[in-house]
Amino acid sequence: MKYFTIAELCRSATAQRLGIDNTPPASAVKALTVLVDEVLDPLREAWGGPIRVNSGYRCPELNEAVGGTPTSQHQRGEAADITVGSRSANRRLLALIKRLDLPVDQCIDEKGCRWIHVSHRAGSNRRMYMKF
Repeated sequence: MKYFTIAELCRSATAQRLGIDNTPPASAVKALTVLVDEVLDPLREAWGGPIRVNSGYRCPELNEAVGGTPTSQHQRGEAADITVGSRSANRRLLALIKRLDLPVDQCIDEKGCRWIHVSHRAGSNRRMYMKF
């Protein structure tokens, strides 16, 4: 973990506002570490500048509070929503993810590249690219 921290991947304004304890269990910390090592750090290195995490780990209570799906990979520490600041820059970031052929399970262009959802899971990754 060169460019990201577990604290950054668990920070949530919604959790803070609602008084939700978003401390990840050991299994989620392990999954977050793998996500960073396999996807986020290599992406940050290739991007050459900061990448901000909007949402990483979400405990079930926080996931429900933000309207996440019950099967969200965020709840297992396998996903992060990221941005580099603008839709146009996020589109370039998405193109870079594809070009690097990073081992993503899912890579989702969210709402016209307002942010990008990336996930990685243990075992085989589906390398699914979608838009929502």
